[in-house]
Amino acid sequence: MRDRRHDGTFPHGHPPLELDAFVGRAAELAGLARALAGARLVTVTGPGGVGKSRLAARAAARWAGRAAMRVELAYVRDPEFVDYAVVEALGLTDHTARPPREILRDHLAGRELLLVLDGVEHLVDACAALVTDLLGRAPGLTVLAVGRGPLAVPGEHLFPLAPLTEDEAVELLAVRAAQHGVRCGDGAEVRELCRKLEGIPLALELAAGRLGALSPGQVLRKLDDRFRLLAGEDRAVLPRHRALRTTIGWSHELCSPAQRLLWARLSVFAGRFDLDAAEYVCGGDGLPAEEVLDVLSALLAQSVVTREDTPAGVRYRMLDTVRAYGAEWLAATGEAARLRRRHRDWYVGLATWCELDWFSPRQAEVAARIEAELPNLRDALEECLTDPDAVHLGQYLAGSLWFHWVGCGQLSEGRHWLDQAVRLEGERTAHQQSRLKALWVLAYVAILQGDTVSALVALRECREAAELTGNAAATAYAVHRTGCLALVTDDMPAAESLLRSALEHYREIGELNSNVLMGQVELAMTRAFQGDLAGAVHLCEDVRRVCDDHGERWARGYALYVLAYAAWYDGDARRARQLLTDCLRDAHGFRDLLGSVLSIELLALVTATEGDPAEAAVLQGAAGRMWPSVGLPLFGSAHYNAPHELCETTARQHLGDERYEECVRAGARLGREEAVARALGRPAGAEPSPPGPGRRAPSAGRTTRPAASRARRGGETAG
Repeated sequence: MRDRRHDGTFPHGHPPLELDAFVGRAAELAGLARALAGARLVTVTGPGGVGKSRLAARAAARWAGRAAMRVELAYVRDPEFVDYAVVEALGLTDHTARPPREILRDHLAGRELLLVLDGVEHLVDACAALVTDLLGRAPGLTVLAVGRGPLAVPGEHLFPLAPLTEDEAVELLAVRAAQHGVRCGDGAEVRELCRKLEGIPLALELAAGRLGALSPGQVLRKLDDRFRLLAGEDRAVLPRHRALRTTIGWSHELCSPAQRLLWARLSVFAGRFDLDAAEYVCGGDGLPAEEVLDVLSALLAQSVVTREDTPAGVRYRMLDTVRAYGAEWLAATGEAARLRRRHRDWYVGLATWCELDWFSPRQAEVAARIEAELPNLRDALEECLTDPDAVHLGQYLAGSLWFHWVGCGQLSEGRHWLDQAVRLEGERTAHQQSRLKALWVLAYVAILQGDTVSALVALRECREAAELTGNAAATAYAVHRTGCLALVTDDMPAAESLLRSALEHYREIGELNSNVLMGQVELAMTRAFQGDLAGAVHLCEDVRRVCDDHGERWARGYALYVLAYAAWYDGDARRARQLLTDCLRDAHGFRDLLGSVLSIELLALVTATEGDPAEAAVLQGAAGRMWPSVGLPLFGSAHYNAPHELCETTARQHLGDERYEECVRAGARLGREEAVARALGRPAGAEPSPPGPGRRAPSAGRTTRPAASRARRGGETAG
C-alpha cells in the first residue's frame, strides 16, 4: 500500500508507512475520525516513537469518500521549502513565476481534501502560517498535522496520542518479533518488558529487533541495568521520553563498533538513501566501503534502519528519532563536517551522472532518481551555497539539474536555487565555468517563466564572460538561449540567425545532447513560422532519428509535435493522432506541463477534423484550465493561436455557441490526470470527416504556421 494522493493514488517518491502491520489503536482511530469530522485542523501530538505518523496515515486511508494527501516534512530542514514540499507532494507543475503558496491557493480553491502534514515539530512557524493561509482560502480543506506539539493556530483541535495499552504492546511486540523469525508469546517477562517500555511502538520495535539473539528475559534485564544507570539523569525529562531514549541508547550500546559508526554516519542523509550513497559517504576511516552492506544489514535486522521499495529502487532510512540520536554521536566524533562534505560531493557527482544519462534510454529512471533524491540534493545545495569555498560547486550543481527544473516541471524551485547561486561571487576566476553554466540555465528557466528581462541580463553576462575567457561551450549555450528569447518575442529572423549560429557552435565543439536537439526543433519552429513547413519537417525528422538512436524521449516529443501538425496539415489525421499520443504520454510522464498542454490543444484540432466537435471542445476546455499554470494562454502568439481558433470555429459551427460553451465548461472541470487520460483515450486512426468545415486549413496567411513555437510569456521548453 502507498500513501494516498489527492486523486486516490499515491505520490511518487513517498513510500508507505507499514499500515499492514497496524496494531491496536481502534479507539484512537475512531476518536481521530470524529475529531476530523468536527474540526478543519486537527493536530496529533505526542512524544517521538509513539505512533503518531502511523495513526494519521491510517486515518487518511479511511477518509471515506474524500481525497487525502500526505506531505512528509521530517526531511525538510529549511522552513522556506515547506510550500515547495506540499506542491511536490500534490504533483503540481507550474511554469510561471508564481510563488508556490499562490499555486497552492489556486489549486485547493473549490476542492475537498484532507492534507496530512507529517513531522511539523521543527517547522512550526512555517507550517502554522501555511495552514492559516490555506484554511482561510480553501473552505473544502481539512488539515491533519502530526508533531510533538501544537501549531498554536486558532481553531486547532489537539489530539494527544497515548502509548499502547499493555495488550496492544504485547501484540505489537509479537508481530515485530515474528518478522524477525521469533515467537515470543505473551508470558510474564514479555508483559513486564512491554510495561518497562511504556507501550511506545518504536521502543517495542527496537526491542523486537534484539529477540533473535536474546530472550525476552535477557532483554528485560539489559534494559533494567540501563534504567538504573540513567536513574541519576535529568529528572525534568518525562519518563516516557526517558524510556524511549533508554531503549535507543541500549540498542546503540549493543551494536558493534562498526554498527555504531555507521549509525552515526548515516544520520547525515536527509531522508532516504541507497546503498551506493551509503558506501561512498559512510565508508572509509574505520569502516571500509566493502563492509558497509554487511553492517547496514545488521542495522536493518535490529530495526535501526528500515528498507523501502520506491519507484527509484530500494531505499533505506532511519526514523527521525533514531537519526537524531545518531547525529548526536556523529557530532561527538568530530566527523560531522567531513561527512557533510562527502555527502555534498556524492550528490554533486550524482547530478553530473544524471545530467549525462538524461540523454539516453534511461531518461525516465533519471527523472525518478532525482525526484527521490531531492531532500539530499537540497541539503547538498545548501551546504555548497553557505560555504564560500564551495560556491562554485553550488553553481555547478544548480546548473547541472537543468533537466529536472525544466524537463520535469520544477521551474519554481530551480529558479530559487539558480538565483541564489548567481548572486554569490565565490572564486569567479578559478571557477568561472560553473558560474557561466548557472547563468545560461537561469536564463532558460526565466524564459520559460516569461521573465524576459532577467533572462536577457543573465544571457548578456554569460555571453560576454564566455567570449572573454574563450569558453566555447558557454558561448554556444548563451547564443542558443538568446535565439530562444528572440523566438518567444516573435523576432523570427533574429531567432533563426542565432539558433543556426548556436547549432554551428555545437557542431564545432562536438556537443550533442537534449539541449542541442531542442535547438534544432526551435530552428524548425522559426522555419515553420516563416512559411517553410517542409524545412521544419526535415529538421524534426532528423531530431527524431537521433533521439531514437539514443533512446531520448523528451526532446523527441517536441519534434513529434511539429511533425504531428505537418501530418494534420497534409490531411493525415490518423498519423497526427498517433504522433501526438506518443508526445503527450511522454510529456505527462516527465511532468512537462508545456508539452502536455500543447499536445492536448493540437489533439483538439485533430479531433474536430475527425468529426467529433463536441470532444474537441471538451479538450479545449481541459487545455484552458491548464494554461494558467504555464502562462498566458497560447502565449498570446498568433502562431500558436491559429490552430486553436480554427478548432473553435469548426466546433462552434457544428455545435452552436451554447453547446460549444457547455462542452468547454465540461472540459474545464477535468483535473490534469483526467484530461490527459481523456486525450489519450480516443483510439488512434478514427476515420476523418469528409471535406468541409472540419477539414479547412487555417485562414490565409497562417496555413504554414504550426501550433508549435516557443512561448511569448510561458517560454520554450528546450534543454
